[in-house]
Amino acid sequence: MMRAKQIGIFILICLLTGGCARLPEIQNMAYATAIGVDYVNGKWIAYAQILNFATVARTEQVALGKSVPVWVGEGKGDTLALALTDVGRTAQLRLFWGHVKVVVMSENAMRLGVNNVYGTINRYREVRYNVLVYGTKRPIKDILTQKSILNLSPLDTAMFTTSQMSSVQSIVLPVTGNRIIAYLNEKGQAAYIPSIDFDDVDWTEDKKPKPMYMISGAYFFRDLKMTDWMSAEELMGVRWSDERLERTPIEVDRDGEAVATIMFEHPKMRIRPYVEDGEPRFDIRVSTDGYVMEIVQDTDMEKLSRFAEEDIRKEIELTYRNGLRIKSDPFGLGQLLYRNKPKEFRRIIAGKPYFLKHDSIKKIDVRVHLMTTGKYKGTKP
Repeated sequence: MMRAKQIGIFILICLLTGGCARLPEIQNMAYATAIGVDYVNGKWIAYAQILNFATVARTEQVALGKSVPVWVGEGKGDTLALALTDVGRTAQLRLFWGHVKVVVMSENAMRLGVNNVYGTINRYREVRYNVLVYGTKRPIKDILTQKSILNLSPLDTAMFTTSQMSSVQSIVLPVTGNRIIAYLNEKGQAAYIPSIDFDDVDWTEDKKPKPMYMISGAYFFRDLKMTDWMSAEELMGVRWSDERLERTPIEVDRDGEAVATIMFEHPKMRIRPYVEDGEPRFDIRVSTDGYVMEIVQDTDMEKLSRFAEEDIRKEIELTYRNGLRIKSDPFGLGQLLYRNKPKEFRRIIAGKPYFLKHDSIKKIDVRVHLMTTGKYKGTKP
């Protein structure tokens, strides 16, 4: 009898107590999808991009092509935490950070330390560890207010997705925050953050220029400090080191004339570190499959493969030399030496933290396999 009475009281309490009573209704919250961080005149500036998900969802009631508004809030403070708090001061609704997918930092903010910036943002328990992180030379507000093709929301742009992996012009792929922090704290690892920008020339809406996102290069770090920036053109050789890349083309030309255009898929790079005469050396081997998209000059497949191998080797060499110029390590050679020969690594960096030289790469071996010449089989006249 007593037990039945206790159960009845427990059920009554459950019915009278509202679940999550302190949380506002979902329609009374503002959902942040991106965070921007800047540092100007001794003050931290934080930005929050807010989207109305009722206009983002693709339903029969939402017409494609209709402009989707983007709201950007701004806050200032002596610390980044105060600046983020200040964003919500005039937001009218409670800010919810659980839908943040992107963090964009200015160069000023990155110079003060990415660890501090990302560490502060991660103290918000709602923010996930796998947000995409970018640096930019542009004003943060200009980045956060860009939209997609057909006036879709920013969530459908390249900045919020990994669509760069399938883009034929991809050089630098996006990186998540947890991987960046791991790289920054790992010995010998050359951490980098992709730089986000937009192109306002290639696309127009009718005759009005329509800016579109693009990854313009990457910022490199050493000992938690930003060293310099390299453009996508300077980093062309990096694409042969990332197996995630689904497609990447090269134009084979000789003596200033185009020979063919070849599309390659999922390149594989293997690097063997070793020490020779007390100096670090590296042998690089690249293998990739491709198919011919266009043949301008009549060339047999064996010669075309050899031309492509030479061009890929030149791209890798050029990117390595560009890295030497700003004392960066775009191929992560230091990390490989540390993992394979830790004692030698510690000895080498004792007197010179940046130890790469022009002759550190001993050999670059490139193997190209052309799978097909395409569907169309031309006939000679």
